[in-house]
Amino acid sequence: MLGELTDREIERVLHDEVLARIGCHVDGLTYVVPIAYAYDGECIVGHSRDGMKLRMMRENPDVCVEVDRMDDLANWQSVIAWGRFEELIGVEAIKAMQKLVLRMTPLMTSETAVPTHGLKPSHTTTERAALYRIRLTKKTGRFERR
Repeated sequence: MLGELTDREIERVLHDEVLARIGCHVDGLTYVVPIAYAYDGECIVGHSRDGMKLRMMRENPDVCVEVDRMDDLANWQSVIAWGRFEELIGVEAIKAMQKLVLRMTPLMTSETAVPTHGLKPSHTTTERAALYRIRLTKKTGRFERR
Protein backbone atom coordinates (compact mmCIF):
# COMPACT_ATOMS: atom_id res chain seq x y z
CA MET A 1 0.00 0.00 0.00
CA LEU A 2 1.27 3.46 -0.94
CA GLY A 3 0.20 6.56 0.93
CA GLU A 4 0.96 9.94 2.43
CA LEU A 5 2.61 10.34 5.82
CA THR A 6 0.75 12.25 8.52
CA ASP A 7 2.37 15.33 10.07
CA ARG A 8 3.24 13.22 13.12
CA GLU A 9 4.89 10.52 10.97
CA ILE A 10 6.86 13.19 9.08
CA GLU A 11 8.16 14.59 12.37
CA ARG A 12 9.10 11.10 13.58
CA VAL A 13 11.17 10.40 10.44
CA LEU A 14 12.95 13.77 10.72
CA HIS A 15 13.73 13.21 14.42
CA ASP A 16 14.78 9.55 14.12
CA GLU A 17 17.08 9.66 11.11
CA VAL A 18 20.54 11.26 10.87
CA LEU A 19 21.27 11.18 7.13
CA ALA A 20 19.63 13.61 4.74
CA ARG A 21 20.26 14.84 1.23
CA ILE A 22 20.29 18.55 0.50
CA GLY A 23 19.42 19.84 -2.95
CA CYS A 24 20.88 23.22 -3.92
CA HIS A 25 20.39 25.13 -7.17
CA VAL A 26 22.45 28.01 -8.58
CA ASP A 27 22.90 29.29 -12.15
CA GLY A 28 21.13 26.34 -13.76
CA LEU A 29 23.17 23.75 -11.80
CA THR A 30 21.48 21.45 -9.29
CA TYR A 31 23.64 19.73 -6.66
CA VAL A 32 22.42 17.04 -4.26
CA VAL A 33 24.68 15.93 -1.42
CA PRO A 34 24.26 13.77 1.70
CA ILE A 35 24.72 15.29 5.16
CA ALA A 36 24.62 14.11 8.75
CA TYR A 37 22.13 16.24 10.65
CA ALA A 38 20.17 16.86 13.83
CA TYR A 39 16.55 18.02 13.82
CA ASP A 40 15.16 20.25 16.56
CA GLY A 41 11.51 20.32 15.53
CA GLU A 42 11.90 23.38 13.30
CA CYS A 43 15.32 23.22 11.67
CA ILE A 44 17.79 20.78 10.20
CA VAL A 45 21.20 21.53 11.73
CA GLY A 46 24.46 20.59 10.01
CA HIS A 47 28.11 21.45 9.57
CA SER A 48 30.46 21.44 6.63
CA ARG A 49 33.81 22.58 5.38
CA ASP A 50 33.78 25.20 2.68
CA GLY A 51 32.93 23.68 -0.66
CA MET A 52 30.35 23.61 -3.43
CA LYS A 53 27.40 22.94 -1.10
CA LEU A 54 28.14 25.92 1.16
CA ARG A 55 28.95 28.23 -1.75
CA MET A 56 25.67 27.32 -3.45
CA MET A 57 23.56 27.68 -0.30
CA ARG A 58 25.15 31.07 0.42
CA GLU A 59 24.27 32.23 -3.09
CA ASN A 60 20.76 30.72 -3.12
CA PRO A 61 19.58 29.90 0.42
CA ASP A 62 16.37 28.20 -0.75
CA VAL A 63 17.04 24.46 -0.55
CA CYS A 64 15.27 21.12 -0.55
CA VAL A 65 15.96 18.35 1.97
CA GLU A 66 15.17 14.64 1.56
CA VAL A 67 15.22 12.10 4.40
CA ASP A 68 14.20 8.47 4.12
CA ARG A 69 13.81 5.36 6.22
CA MET A 70 13.97 2.07 4.40
CA ASP A 71 13.31 -1.32 5.96
CA ASP A 72 13.13 -3.04 2.57
CA LEU A 73 11.82 -2.27 -0.94
CA ALA A 74 8.21 -2.71 0.17
CA ASN A 75 8.47 -0.89 3.51
CA TRP A 76 9.82 2.67 3.45
CA GLN A 77 9.06 6.27 4.37
CA SER A 78 10.35 9.37 2.60
CA VAL A 79 10.14 13.02 3.65
CA ILE A 80 10.76 15.99 1.38
CA ALA A 81 11.07 19.40 3.01
CA TRP A 82 11.82 22.85 1.71
CA GLY A 83 13.54 25.52 3.69
CA ARG A 84 16.02 28.34 3.92
CA PHE A 85 19.73 28.02 4.71
CA GLU A 86 21.13 30.23 7.50
CA GLU A 87 24.83 30.19 8.36
CA LEU A 88 25.39 30.38 12.10
CA ILE A 89 28.05 32.23 14.08
CA GLY A 90 28.82 32.83 17.74
CA VAL A 91 26.40 31.45 20.32
CA GLU A 92 24.05 30.11 17.63
CA ALA A 93 26.90 28.09 16.08
CA ILE A 94 27.87 26.70 19.50
CA LYS A 95 24.26 25.64 20.15
CA ALA A 96 24.10 23.98 16.72
CA MET A 97 27.31 22.04 17.37
CA GLN A 98 25.94 20.90 20.74
CA LYS A 99 22.79 19.59 19.02
CA LEU A 100 24.89 17.72 16.48
CA VAL A 101 27.18 16.20 19.10
CA LEU A 102 24.22 15.10 21.25
CA ARG A 103 22.53 13.51 18.25
CA MET A 104 25.65 11.80 16.84
CA THR A 105 27.29 10.57 20.07
CA PRO A 106 25.11 7.44 20.43
CA LEU A 107 26.08 6.44 16.87
CA MET A 108 29.85 6.70 17.40
CA THR A 109 30.97 3.12 17.83
CA SER A 110 34.73 3.61 17.58
CA GLU A 111 37.41 6.29 17.68
CA THR A 112 37.47 6.40 13.88
CA ALA A 113 33.74 7.17 13.78
CA VAL A 114 34.22 10.58 15.43
CA PRO A 115 34.00 13.38 12.83
CA THR A 116 36.92 15.75 13.13
CA HIS A 117 37.06 17.45 9.73
CA GLY A 118 36.71 21.17 10.02
CA LEU A 119 36.11 21.19 13.77
CA LYS A 120 39.60 22.43 14.63
CA PRO A 121 42.58 23.70 12.69
CA SER A 122 44.80 20.99 11.26
CA HIS A 123 48.42 21.07 10.20
CA THR A 124 47.35 21.69 6.58
CA THR A 125 44.61 24.28 7.01
CA THR A 126 43.18 26.75 9.45
CA GLU A 127 39.74 26.32 7.93
CA ARG A 128 37.00 25.53 10.43
CA ALA A 129 33.60 24.00 9.91
CA ALA A 130 30.67 26.22 9.05
CA LEU A 131 27.61 25.52 11.20
CA TYR A 132 24.23 26.07 9.61
CA ARG A 133 20.54 25.42 9.93
CA ILE A 134 17.85 24.98 7.38
CA ARG A 135 14.63 26.47 8.69
CA LEU A 136 11.95 24.20 7.23
CA THR A 137 8.93 25.93 5.70
CA LYS A 138 7.09 23.04 4.02
CA LYS A 139 7.15 19.26 4.57
CA THR A 140 5.54 16.34 2.81
CA GLY A 141 5.97 12.61 3.07
CA ARG A 142 5.10 9.33 1.41
CA PHE A 143 5.30 5.68 2.40
CA GLU A 144 4.93 2.15 1.16
CA ARG A 145 3.88 -0.65 3.52
CA ARG A 146 3.44 -4.27 2.71
